[in-house]
Amino acid sequence: MAQAATIFALSSGHGRAGVSVIRVSGPAARAVLEQTAPPCPQPRFAALRRIKSAATGELLDTGLVLWFPAPKSETGEDMAELHVHGGRAVVYAVLAAIGQIAGCRLAEPGEFARRAFENGKIDLTAAEGLADLIDAETAVQRRQALRQAEGALGARYQAWRQRLLAAMALMEAAIDFSDEPDVARDATGKARGEVQILCAEIGAHLDDGHRGELIRSGFQVVLTGAPNVGKSSLLNALARRDVAIVSEEAGTTRDVIEVKLDLQGLAILISDTAGIRTAQGKVEEEGIRRTFGRAHAADLVLWLMDATQPFAAPPLELAAEGERLLRVANKVDLLGSRVPPFLQRVPPFLQYVMAEDVMAEDVMAEDVMGEDVIAVSATTGFGLERLERRISAIASDRIGEAETPALTQVRHRQELECCKAALSAFLSAAIDEIELRAEDLRQAALALGRLTGAVDVEDVLDQVFGRFCIGK
Repeated sequence: MAQAATIFALSSGHGRAGVSVIRVSGPAARAVLEQTAPPCPQPRFAALRRIKSAATGELLDTGLVLWFPAPKSETGEDMAELHVHGGRAVVYAVLAAIGQIAGCRLAEPGEFARRAFENGKIDLTAAEGLADLIDAETAVQRRQALRQAEGALGARYQAWRQRLLAAMALMEAAIDFSDEPDVARDATGKARGEVQILCAEIGAHLDDGHRGELIRSGFQVVLTGAPNVGKSSLLNALARRDVAIVSEEAGTTRDVIEVKLDLQGLAILISDTAGIRTAQGKVEEEGIRRTFGRAHAADLVLWLMDATQPFAAPPLELAAEGERLLRVANKVDLLGSRVPPFLQRVPPFLQYVMAEDVMAEDVMAEDVMGEDVIAVSATTGFGLERLERRISAIASDRIGEAETPALTQVRHRQELECCKAALSAFLSAAIDEIELRAEDLRQAALALGRLTGAVDVEDVLDQVFGRFCIGK
């Protein structure tokens, strides 16, 4: 990296701001400070400097500058930061001045993190966590991304990798001592025992209900129901803004409309879909097909019904969703003093509550007639808070609050599945085929190495020499 170009970029948000941060990383970072804001300050101390153009000597701004010599910097290279006033003219002038210094160029997307990875400051999982932290929109997403960016997930994978390397060292020892049956048998036996434990741990990590991915991408909720039950109105009410067209004309919604909500720190993605009925044309038929497709892929399906009409049962395709199906009765504001259909069999005192128009939320959605029904009004807002609490409770139960770091990327899952498959092959095949079993472990190690971005044959050799003193 000593011959790499020095990169620079605006690291804070674009646009008008009180303060903007410009970062510089590479061998010319000190020269940037010495030429634009001399003298270079002490390492890791903020110093007030007049920032000038090295080419013209023009004063550009007055701000704070910091110096981070390698290797004790975020990228592992010499780094500098200039904290300037956040006006666009100031930022552009300082960036232009740095660009005129020999060896400096604008950074490419993600290049600071890439250099940190190449210099061993972070692994791939931490880099991905950093990207997720920048994109985090909810408190739960922030907490998960921060744990990953700080290395919690990478540390777990690294620990597995070290144990796998130890098992590989045992297999290499068995190969080297194949003419001594006792030594080879003891080494392969120990390796098999370690692999069994490791395979079980990886399997448990994979079998987590995709909770990490749910936090990262959002808990998927799909609104379904017959036409004109108020799906689009409910979506607008939950979003607190008009995101879907509302009309009394049946079949208005033809395509899927999505909105992302933050419910108690969880990212909830709610989709409005076409009403389910016998399609009146090819376009509506395609919309209904997409409705069923989204419902089958969703984490929770809301079956919306009209409280003023006899309840329509969900179609068999949705009824099969079981616990993932939640029934919601909309338009309760149109009932007046009438007892809604789903409360006709409840005790008289509850009918009195309805007749008096009290509509207490704590009694509206009891387990009535064998069904768990949430009563709402998208028009007045009645019951929406209770519905939101129920959705967030279901999502929280699905996601869990485990402190152990969770899988967050499809890439992680794919590599771990490859690793587990190789470990399973090692355990199921003949152990006396030592060279083939060693290859199984090598494939497993490569998969783990791809997770963090580091696996090396030299690591295996270090394990072999350190444990067994081969060649003594």
